[in-house]
Amino acid sequence: MGRIAQGTKVLADGGYEKIFRQTFETDPEEKLQDSFACYLSTSAGPVMGVLYVSTEKLAYCSDSPLSYKNGTQTEWSYYKVLIPLHQLKAVNPSTSKVNPSEKYIQVTTIDAHEFWFMGFLDYQGAVQCLQEILQLNSLQSV
Repeated sequence: MGRIAQGTKVLADGGYEKIFRQTFETDPEEKLQDSFACYLSTSAGPVMGVLYVSTEKLAYCSDSPLSYKNGTQTEWSYYKVLIPLHQLKAVNPSTSKVNPSEKYIQVTTIDAHEFWFMGFLDYQGAVQCLQEILQLNSLQSV
């Protein structure tokens, strides 16, 4: 049901490209290569959202805002991750040994931060896209 709601939101908001540009600061020359509906693993549990792959960055934003405490107040904010491509170190696909249908992609940055994405509708497409962007970026920085 969550994916149906997300698809409806994307259509209503003008598509992934428009949402990407409204959600993240972008350069006019920056191009959105692809986007993938998925979950981000967090200490509070998996968070449903979209992983965007552009010519400049990997960016993730949750589909809906999450609550957090600020003193006695409850506030709401979208969960976002932004990784400039020059900070990308590795993209590691993996599969659960216990449940082979559970597939993950670990993204590691050069400063040793790890992000685990899962629940992709198009897992193979996401792996291929992320590995290609990593390889292209590695060739450009040599």
